[in-house]
Amino acid sequence: MCVILIRSVILYVLVIFAVRLMGKRQLGELQPSELVITILVSNIATLPIEDVNIPVIVGVTPILSLVCFEVMVSWLDLKLPKLRRLISGSPKIIVRNGCIERDILRELRFSADDLLMALRSKDIFDISEVQLAIVETTGSVSVMKKPSEDTPTRSDMKLSADCSDPPVMIISDGKFIPQAMKSLKLSRCAVEMLLSANKISVNDVFIMTADSDGNCFIADKHGTAPKIVNLREKNDES
Repeated sequence: MCVILIRSVILYVLVIFAVRLMGKRQLGELQPSELVITILVSNIATLPIEDVNIPVIVGVTPILSLVCFEVMVSWLDLKLPKLRRLISGSPKIIVRNGCIERDILRELRFSADDLLMALRSKDIFDISEVQLAIVETTGSVSVMKKPSEDTPTRSDMKLSADCSDPPVMIISDGKFIPQAMKSLKLSRCAVEMLLSANKISVNDVFIMTADSDGNCFIADKHGTAPKIVNLREKNDES
């Protein structure tokens, strides 16, 4: 039993390492070659776990070989566009200028139901709103609405807006996140003073976020109403 556990941990760590080498992608974003490698790696990893008579190296060697092969293919894809199109294919336009490209749908074996389902996943329930729809090489569908149906932006309405990054989490479950604090140039002392002023201890904080303007959102572990305060104002007052 102990042997199986050790072999499982070794292969678990190895598969995680292999997936990290191939890059951060969700399952639905994998290119065909990446999906094949992922399936093969998972199948090979189970063999030494199921049969203790198979040496671990028998599973390790092909996994590393496949990952190295995938990394090499990815590098060649960057250098050779023709090879990339051969392996991964190319995006296909299925709706152009509001008109459905039936020939492309047949080529991709996309039914009318598949098309409508893909549009619904983009919160589009009326196909007449679509100006352009493209099936990406990963199988996902990118959609552009007609200008008359698209949501107006601030620039369309001639409204000015400040450019700022979204808030980041600086405390998670009572623990500071140093990288986030550093990115916002916040000191631990200043945050602790803010929490103390609001009668909250660091250990009682479930989530605390902050933005570049010093606006903070604080939710504690006791389920009380979240607090929204400004760190800069508190520092100025002190």
